Amino acid sequence: MSFIHKTVLLTEAIDGLGIQPDGIYVDGTFGRGGHSRLLLSKLGEHGRLIAFDKDPHAIAEAATINDPRFQIVHEGFAGLARALDALDVGQIDGLLLDLGVSSPQLDDGSRGFSFRFDAPLDMRMDTTRGMTAADWINSAEEKDIAEVIRDYGEERFAKQVAATIVAGRADQPIATTRQLATLVAKAVRTREPGQDPATRTFQAIRIFINRELEELALILPQALARLKPGGRLSIIAFHSLEDRIVKRFMQDSSKAHMPNRLPLRASEMPVPPLEIVGKPIRASAEEVRDNPRARSAILRVAQRTEAAL
Repeated sequence: MSFIHKTVLLTEAIDGLGIQPDGIYVDGTFGRGGHSRLLLSKLGEHGRLIAFDKDPHAIAEAATINDPRFQIVHEGFAGLARALDALDVGQIDGLLLDLGVSSPQLDDGSRGFSFRFDAPLDMRMDTTRGMTAADWINSAEEKDIAEVIRDYGEERFAKQVAATIVAGRADQPIATTRQLATLVAKAVRTREPGQDPATRTFQAIRIFINRELEELALILPQALARLKPGGRLSIIAFHSLEDRIVKRFMQDSSKAHMPNRLPLRASEMPVPPLEIVGKPIRASAEEVRDNPRARSAILRVAQRTEAAL
């Protein structure tokens, strides 16, 4: 079965990169290639695009792009520096990240990301390696389950959900999305309007299983170190946890660190390594009507300065 993916903030994210026709760019989250294809269309003959993705389905989709300027790496973006070294690439002109889960991953019930389907509880973005959500949920300590659901799902009833999960798995192993969603529904006493009681728990477990926040924290300093002066970061986040990491990194990297108690003229002020470009961009009302999953998307752009790290 084929699944449709509508790329969020497509033109805005590519425009944010300020494409140089002969530049070297990285798409850290290839997905189904919406951003990559538009980026390639703006590159000249000597431009280059290196894309990363964990998902074997994304890798298969990337194989349909027959373009000598394009290369796909089957790895998470946290391996950026190592992969670029292997490809003999030093500095790059821009990095694009479209964070979160793609529509095909959510809409393919067999992947186990969504409580809307009854399917094996997997949740791995890379189905070729690593622990599944079922492996973890059936073996983790109750306190660890509660911490994950609280910290990554911002769920008020995290302790109750964890206790219900542990009690439920004592009767039989939790193997499917429906089993987990049913248990969570028993523990979440109040529901947010229009939101399933399992939403926050599923988000939390997915983030944990795929190390999404850890990998985001790892890629940002690597990207900064690899960007040429004038190179840009263009990053789309979909929930507050990942956007907070991006926002803080950009803000911290765009502030000059003053030597203590030294009087300096304006011309002597240290230059920070990043400069924030414009204001955060959200999807238009028209895009949200066409693609409701764009509602929470927020795009932030920053540019590398001449300053040394």
